[in-house]
Amino acid sequence: MNINDATMNLLQLVGCEVVIPSHQVCCGALHGHGGEKGQAKELAKRNIEAFEQLDVDYIVTNAGGCGAFLIEYDHLLKDDSEWNERAKTFTKKIKDISEVLLELEFSSIGLKVSPQIVTYQDSCHLRNVMKVASAPRQLLQSIEGVEFCEMKDADRCCGSAGIYNIVQPDMSMQILDYKMAQAKQTDARTIVTANPGCLLQMKLGIEREGLAGRVRAVHIVEFLLEAVESGIAKKTS
Repeated sequence: MNINDATMNLLQLVGCEVVIPSHQVCCGALHGHGGEKGQAKELAKRNIEAFEQLDVDYIVTNAGGCGAFLIEYDHLLKDDSEWNERAKTFTKKIKDISEVLLELEFSSIGLKVSPQIVTYQDSCHLRNVMKVASAPRQLLQSIEGVEFCEMKDADRCCGSAGIYNIVQPDMSMQILDYKMAQAKQTDARTIVTANPGCLLQMKLGIEREGLAGRVRAVHIVEFLLEAVESGIAKKTS
């Protein structure tokens, strides 16, 4: 199951009605990072228009980089009198999946995994722009079987950083090597993160360190869904 499907399943488990606008497009983050501001603005307008047609309480994201860009659409369109107010209304609804699950008491479902040490790597965009750092950790710590070990400098970049790993590959690898050194100190079997770019970077780090088969990197929604399924299996056994 992919990350988006897992996200929808988790939301439905806590009673959410999940609707997906058919005309939504890329958030525009990579365009913005790459200096293509005009294209980023056009994508922002298309997304605002697509979601305006739905009467929703939250617009839920599962990618720190995307969420951070979406939540700043009002700033991106600050000089556009036609779109700025619409952007402000849009951004007020942006929530990371971990915030929503915590608010709706997801942990009360009964979560379980096989005993293991788990650590968490912050998405820089999620922590520094969306200001979400506690919610993912609280969710992980609520799972039976998880021994949570905080990684030193967990809030320090992994080296992915949007397109940084493409335009500055050597420096990106130096940053990743430091990150993996800290991850190894935790003895974690599972490294959890909340952004696709970070996830790919951590998977690369595992390969570079020769840890494949002993350590894995997963998105938080994948891990939470595993915990749900294991919890259900425990109840029915």
